[in-house]
Amino acid sequence: MDKLPATAAHTPDAVLFDAYGTLFDVYSVALAAEQLFAGQGAALAQAWRDKQIEYTRLLSMSGRYRPFWDITRAALRFCAQQLQLPLGRAAEDRLMNEYRHLSAFPENGEVLRTLRERGVRAGILSNGDREMLAVAVKSAGFGDWLDPVLSADAVRCFKTDPRVYQLGCDALALPARKILFVSSNGWDAIGATWFGFHTLWVNRADAPLEQLDCEPTRIGRSLRDVLGFFPAR
Repeated sequence: MDKLPATAAHTPDAVLFDAYGTLFDVYSVALAAEQLFAGQGAALAQAWRDKQIEYTRLLSMSGRYRPFWDITRAALRFCAQQLQLPLGRAAEDRLMNEYRHLSAFPENGEVLRTLRERGVRAGILSNGDREMLAVAVKSAGFGDWLDPVLSADAVRCFKTDPRVYQLGCDALALPARKILFVSSNGWDAIGATWFGFHTLWVNRADAPLEQLDCEPTRIGRSLRDVLGFFPAR
């Protein structure tokens, strides 16, 4: 679904990536979860992610704030109780440590390197805390390719609040229309489209489009689809 051709008139000047689910596979924790709770690893990983996002929305809509790391731990504890899993301190710490070092999707390095070669500035705009993001970027070896790394913690609310997206404009000194925002989360891609960014929804799970009379600029299946916005010169 490609509404804008890759022409100079529509080429953004920079790209910002969502982190969790887009650059880093939030479901890669399922392997460790399966080792701890046989037969429940995938269910725990899915429920944990869903509850984590639900908590960001609950806190933002209520005008409250807690760091993303704290929310992630709270979501894990809730889901363990919901699934009746015996989450002791050692298991909790192991799974939280796994979240610090989530697996990166295999195409990411190639895409980020190509963007650098094409002279495109690339960064992160994420709900994650600064420390979480720093560890994840370093663990994946992406530190030389991503700048800025922006955290919603700076405005003490979470996406899709426009204040979070505005962080990208402020850091890059660009209007929204000159920035591409990339997310694998359909709700995030829609929020960013409403804000005014060019958007790419990386729909790895072949999920349906949100039914809110709004579409991302483009829909792709992997991070490689980012390169279509920035043709080689």
